Amino acid sequence: MSEKDNLLEQEGDVAADYLEGILDIADLDGDIDMDVENGRAVVSIVGADLNQLVGDKGKVLDALQELTRLAVTRETGERSRLMLDISGHREKVRAELTELGKDTAAKVLETGEPIKLRVMTSFERKVVHDAVSEAGAKSVSEGETPNRRIVVHPA
Repeated sequence: MSEKDNLLEQEGDVAADYLEGILDIADLDGDIDMDVENGRAVVSIVGADLNQLVGDKGKVLDALQELTRLAVTRETGERSRLMLDISGHREKVRAELTELGKDTAAKVLETGEPIKLRVMTSFERKVVHDAVSEAGAKSVSEGETPNRRIVVHPA
């Protein structure tokens, strides 16, 4: 096992401990799964009613992810790119955004006209960029955070 794999496993372990503490404090039941995907630790919490940990449009989930990354960084001394998912929320969003990227690319390739998409988070933009590229069009992000959006162009 490589040093990077060891670090990613350590990130997952630290994150799991941190998140278990949060679940205990909040008196919530949840199971924590750890994995490594695309060179980043992925931690998922699954359980009965965890919607309050996702929040409106995933805002609580984003905040928990950032806090978990900070806890991991403090423990390991390395910046964490850990991805947190709760009750499959990010997976659902990923599927919807992939569809949006493919559909938008098809329209742009058909009409030859660029299309501006709504403001998105960096996670959302990454998913759409990948889907647009896979569909044979090109995309660029424009604007400043928190108002960055994607513009899709013909290839």
